[in-house]
This record gives sequence, C-alpha cells and structure tokens, in this order.
Amino acid sequence: MKYIIILGDGMADLPIENLGGRTPLQAAKTPCMDELAKRGTAGMVRTIPEGMPPGSDAANMSVMGYDPSIYYTGRAPIEAVSMGINLNPSDVAIRCNLSTVSDEPVYENKTMLDFSAGEIPTEQANALIRYLIEHLNEKHMRLYPGISFRHCLVLGNTAVGTRFTPPHDIMGKPIRPYLPEGLNGTRLTEFQRHSYELLKDHPINLERKARYEPAANTCWLWGEGTRPAMKPFKELYGLNAGAACAVDLIKGLAILTGMKAPHIPGATGGKRTDCAAKARAALRLMDEGCDLVYIHVEAPDESAHAGDLDCKIEAIEAIDRDIVGPVMNCLRKRSEEFRILLLPDHPTPMSIRTHTAGPVPFVLYRSDRDTSPHAKAYSEADCADTELFIPEGPMLMKRLISGEFS
Repeated sequence: MKYIIILGDGMADLPIENLGGRTPLQAAKTPCMDELAKRGTAGMVRTIPEGMPPGSDAANMSVMGYDPSIYYTGRAPIEAVSMGINLNPSDVAIRCNLSTVSDEPVYENKTMLDFSAGEIPTEQANALIRYLIEHLNEKHMRLYPGISFRHCLVLGNTAVGTRFTPPHDIMGKPIRPYLPEGLNGTRLTEFQRHSYELLKDHPINLERKARYEPAANTCWLWGEGTRPAMKPFKELYGLNAGAACAVDLIKGLAILTGMKAPHIPGATGGKRTDCAAKARAALRLMDEGCDLVYIHVEAPDESAHAGDLDCKIEAIEAIDRDIVGPVMNCLRKRSEEFRILLLPDHPTPMSIRTHTAGPVPFVLYRSDRDTSPHAKAYSEADCADTELFIPEGPMLMKRLISGEFS
C-alpha cells in the first residue's frame, strides 16, 4: 500500500468576474483531479486552527498530521532547519525576504512593490546576502543565505515578542504601519533600513534596473520563532515517509519529522516549476522504501501573490497533467494499491493576493474501490456541495491511513 498527498499550495480561491464567476480551479483543465473527485470522498476541511494566522507553515503542518496548536513555534525556525542552521534555545529565527520597495528618501515612507524582488535568481540573491553579512552581522545577529528571495536572520540571546507582517500581505501598500514592532522592533527596523542603504546602489541591483527587473533593495523581516520539537512521523503513524518539494518550509518540516526530502533539480519554489520532476522524485521515494510521499507545489500560491491569474491556472493544470495523472498511471501499472489525498493548504484569493483561513476542498481516493460522497468535479463549490466537512486538518491524515474516508 502506498499513500500519496498532493498539495497545491494556495490553489483554492474565490469566484472571479473575468472567469465568468468561476474560480481558477473551475477554469483550469483538470481531468485527473476531477476523476478523483468523481470516484473518491470529497468535502471541505479547515487546515488553520481557529485564531492562528493563515500561513503555509501551520497549514502544511496540519495536513502532515501534526496539530499546529501543539507543535507550531513559528515559520522561520522550520526553514532554518532546512538551511542547516543550528538554533540554540535562546536563538530566534526570522524569515528574511529580499524585496523591492519604492525609492522615497525616507525609508518609512516607502511602498512595498514586490515581496520577492521578481523571484530574484539564487546566485544574485546569495551575492547580495553575502554583501550584507559583511556589513550587518554582529555577535548576536547572523544573516544566512537561502534560495531565491528566501533567507534567514538569527538573533541570539533573545526571545520572541516582535510583531511582523509578511511582505506578500502588503503589496502596493506603504510600509510604515507594518514595520517591526515590539520586543526587537526598533532594532530590526534599523536593520531593514540599513539593508536598503547597502543594497540600493549595489552593482547587481543597478544591472537589474537596467534590464527593467525589480531591484532587491531591502530585507523584509517576518515569521519569527524558536526551534520546534516534533515527533517522528513513523512514531506517530507507523509509516516511512518522504517529501517531494522545493521550498525550505516543507523541507524543514520533513527533516523535523524524519521524512526523506531529496534535492530535485528543476523544481523551484516559484511561479513556474518542474512538476514532472517532482512526480518522478515521488515515485523514486516509493521505490526506496517510503510508504507515504508528500508532494508539495508552491506555484499556485506564488502566482496568486503576484496577481498572475493566467499563471495560477497554468500551475493548477501542470499539477494535474504532470503529477496527478503520471503518479496514478504508474502505480496502476504496478498493480499496487494506493490512496491519494488531494488538497490545497489554504485559499490564496487573487482578489487580495494573500492567504485566508477558510476551508479548502479535498478528495480522499482509494484505488481498490469507490468511496462517497462524490463530487461532480474537483472545485471549491463541488466539494462544498457534498456537505462533508472536516473541522481539523490532522484528521485527514488519520483517515487516509485508516481507509475510513466518510
């Protein structure tokens, strides 16, 4: 028996006028997802515990079968684990985006133009981060390079208590109301301001401007936390597990829970990624002894943050065409029984370009028999029409493994 979770980050949405009142899921061509919905158990699930921010961190933790109210300590420390950063008990990890802000003389008067600096390539980003390390690192303040726009700042000898806002939540807005506040707010606002002064005229950014690309001209900090302690997945669920993913958040969760998480060439955490490579990696993980594989695709979420509707639909279709279909076909050819859980982690509506905590559509599918209630297709409205509602995300993992779907 094999278990496959296919998660399209931020796939769920709201009806869009330009699509004739349809959502991107409804507009996309998804014959394989629709087959799962017509033969499996379809419904809606709430992945974000009440009162928690609707982040991919808590949502994916929930779908992996871990209650965020027990295990969640913040986003950045999860990513730090994936980056190989050793966090001490008195360390606080903070996510550091390379972002683009406007050019007003006073930092506080600037506007957030691009939270990812145009998905800056890793080689350029790392050169900028290394330049900042030379000028900004201190004994208890250490900056670490990551992938593309995603990096990490570690504060030593401190505690959580600073209030942040994710940069993708304030696209097109003045930054002044969203600068860090609280315990380390003044210190970290000054760090962001210094990063701008150092980066605005860096040769890499001057070259990017000459090519009409967004300049990575500031660090934007958010997502603080301390290292979490998570039980191994095999201890909780009795299965060997792996993850086919490209972002540090999911790799960090995999490492913390004892899952295999290989590097996948061609797979990115951007708007466009090699979904077929993720499918092949998932099948290899099964061949190597993984009973369960978690396939995560960031592209729909990044497309929604960027306001790129065509790209979001394209990403959903790629997941259907290059992951859902090939994985099902391969396992069927092997005559191996399998179960699939298909869902997003949270909605990322195009209208607001950020996450919400609303329920998301899911399908649980068994290869050995049909289960109910079915949906007419895989979409928000069709899954809601079944009236099956799961109030807590971790319940889906238990149902997937037990086979008791409805």
